[in-house]
Amino acid sequence: MSDKVLFEQRGAVAVITLNAPEKRNAIDLEMVRGLHDVLDRLLGSDDVAVLVLTGAGDRAFAAGADIAQLKERSSPDALAAINASIFKRIEDFPCPSIAAIRGYALGGGCELAIACDLRVAGRSAKMGQPEVGLGIMPAAGGTYRLPRLVGLGKARELIYTGRVIDADECLRIGLVNDVVDDAEVLPRAMALAEEIAARGKLAVRLAKATMNALARPNEGLAVSMESVAQALLFDSDDKHRRMAAFLERSRTKAPRDGGSSG
Repeated sequence: MSDKVLFEQRGAVAVITLNAPEKRNAIDLEMVRGLHDVLDRLLGSDDVAVLVLTGAGDRAFAAGADIAQLKERSSPDALAAINASIFKRIEDFPCPSIAAIRGYALGGGCELAIACDLRVAGRSAKMGQPEVGLGIMPAAGGTYRLPRLVGLGKARELIYTGRVIDADECLRIGLVNDVVDDAEVLPRAMALAEEIAARGKLAVRLAKATMNALARPNEGLAVSMESVAQALLFDSDDKHRRMAAFLERSRTKAPRDGGSSG
């Protein structure tokens, strides 16, 4: 398994940690592969009832996709749905998942969080889909999962403007289920996971599968449209110009609200 994805089983709860705190847990190819490895290991396990996903350090759950890698991706990479595929595996995983969020969850980081069934946020949490500022769009589930959570109008506002919102606003619009002090994020997520794990495992899994099926009757079309639209954007001059400018800014100061999907 990759050092960028840590795994620990605590009773019936599997804790998965994105482990690249020096890059605000930016999601790169190594991390995606590590997440696939963990899910492969857990698939079919009777010992795990709930997944909890979190980020190492106190600055970010995941600040987005790795922009340096994303800048080099072209239309075939968009069609391969690199990040979208692992987020879909998490959404479709038989047992429920909980995102424990401190700090930034932007772009792909936000899309990972909303692929989980539930979200517990710390007061430092900042969430959003700022991809349009980089000349691309949310294409790892953001265009269809976000509207299901916050409504179409609010999702349009967040995606079109690229606005990043704080924890209180996330709770108000239904983007997260709970907001607690940062030190209590993982304990609160674990308590919620243990409460779920104490229920009938098969009943919970079938409830999840049923709700997923009812919530997304046209998801296949949405997935295809995201991938094709992103493929067009990945080869655009605007994308390369904006990402080059972002990387240049990042060399001279801390990254700001630039997380992306992939």
